[in-house]
Amino acid sequence: LMRHIVNALIWSMSGIKAAWQNELAFRSQTIVIAILLPFGWWLGRTAVEWALLFGSCMLVLIVELLNSALETIVDRIGPELHELSGRAKDLGSAAAFFSMITAAIIWGLIAYERFFG
Repeated sequence: LMRHIVNALIWSMSGIKAAWQNELAFRSQTIVIAILLPFGWWLGRTAVEWALLFGSCMLVLIVELLNSALETIVDRIGPELHELSGRAKDLGSAAAFFSMITAAIIWGLIAYERFFG
């Protein structure tokens, strides 16, 4: 069990490293989140708000990692243009977009409550 946990950690760190090195969107989102989270610590007033602020940021990174994995698989299959490959990439991009919209709404509502509530 312990060996499995250690291997999972190693593989996860390898994936994070690969995303950081190869994916501009992941790097950009990570930098923005690193800037936002200290502000989120101040912005949130309760543990639930902190969890929502942090969790919404993690959701963005999780979906971006899955989107990058999907794009990598499609690219591995072949470089030729194909309707289904394009659709798969577009769907992954849409998922990343919706995760960012979700985070923006959560942050916006908590900020609204903090300043105007």
